[in-house]
Amino acid sequence: MAGNRKRTRTTSGSDRSAFPGDTPGPRTTPGVGPQCFPGDTPGPPRSARRLAWLDALRGFAALCVVFDHGSTLLLVPARDFLYHVLNLGEYGVFVFFLVSGYIVPASLERKGSVRSFWVSRAFRLYPLYLVAIALAALAYYTGFGTVEGGEHHPLTTLASWALMMPNLLTGVNVPNVTWTLSYEMVFYLLLAALYSWNAHRRSGSYAVTCGIGALALGGILPMGLLAAWSGTTAHGQLALSAIADLIIIVGIVLAATERGRLTRIGATAAAGCALCLMLINQSYPYPWSGCTILALMFTGTLLYRVEQGQVRVRTAVAVTAFVLAATVSAGLWHGWAYGGQWRAQWASSVLLAAATFGLGLALRKFRIPNGLAWLGLISYSVYLLHPLVFDAYKDIPVLHATHPMNIQLLLAAAILALILGASAASYYGVERPMQSLGRTVARRLARTESPPPVMDKDSPATDLRTSSSSAVAGGSGGSP
Repeated sequence: MAGNRKRTRTTSGSDRSAFPGDTPGPRTTPGVGPQCFPGDTPGPPRSARRLAWLDALRGFAALCVVFDHGSTLLLVPARDFLYHVLNLGEYGVFVFFLVSGYIVPASLERKGSVRSFWVSRAFRLYPLYLVAIALAALAYYTGFGTVEGGEHHPLTTLASWALMMPNLLTGVNVPNVTWTLSYEMVFYLLLAALYSWNAHRRSGSYAVTCGIGALALGGILPMGLLAAWSGTTAHGQLALSAIADLIIIVGIVLAATERGRLTRIGATAAAGCALCLMLINQSYPYPWSGCTILALMFTGTLLYRVEQGQVRVRTAVAVTAFVLAATVSAGLWHGWAYGGQWRAQWASSVLLAAATFGLGLALRKFRIPNGLAWLGLISYSVYLLHPLVFDAYKDIPVLHATHPMNIQLLLAAAILALILGASAASYYGVERPMQSLGRTVARRLARTESPPPVMDKDSPATDLRTSSSSAVAGGSGGSP
């Protein structure tokens, strides 16, 4: 529906993602492994300025999520006032998903390599993710946090965490915000599969399909179906998570071989497994959430293609209007039982997230304040670490007590400063060094890479590393 109208080369790239902290990376040569990952140090100043609007959106969205969780403990009157019409947490994650949809596919296309794309994801996401889980476990064992029941079935829990998909694999979301990473992973797996079949450009069609899915199927899709089939025993749930992990991991490994048919088989198997989990085995928040999130992410991709001159503006406008209408209607229809306030929050969250992203896109050529850009840089850390701070606060009686509003304001400011300080430390101490290591790995892979293979008769017209997607090699890429 959003067919490719023309192909252009661009220089507006960066290694980016939906979640916090990615900064622009340098342009790479088509067909050669990329030299940067999401969150890498800035490339040319001009590109950094052009993409600072994405950092600003990420930083703002992260603060919305922080307020959502913190306002259940402090500043409750402010929460009660705002939440009559808007759920700031839901709104914030919808902004994240739009940003991710805009920039992550560009990462894969700029790299021109499924293998490099997954190397990028691994070094960008996993180090801090593992640190956050380790901190949550430490907090639990010292009495200043929770692992939300994961201690009862540790092997099952670990299996659900392995691919950052606990929300789809009968696991527990630790920290609690990691439920969103499950959908990010589904999106990445779908992108790799579509790219391997050279079918990645029809972003509008995928957005419309997912919007229709949210509206038509959102009321009948089951929640936790495979978990129910596996039974309530730890062995059954462990088997489910282990089988899903195996299918997806083997699929990614096969896709990373970049050998024509083998790549397509692996990428398709991994994406199919993840899509199945998303459709019938979500544990949170609603049956229509997965389709809604994918619809928003593919809409973000469509807007990227408009900016690159690959899709007509009028096509993008029509698709975006349809997706917003479908996803808003899905919540209003299927969420009728949640009441009028919930339905108002759903509609305002979707529509205001789209408006916020549109405003950022419209203002992308203006100079963004350095503070906002820096906040976006550390926003992945802010996103993952702030629940741990609030969990610790709840377990300190002298702090978690009834306080007058002036004391609450001081506590809120102190907690925010602590979150930002810890996030800055984790970015400079964990994220950035691991991204540097990722660049080293990418360079070594590029040097040792064998010549392009002879494609079999079923392969796309070009090798995966030099496919027609290199038309946007100057584009950007990233991850949460």
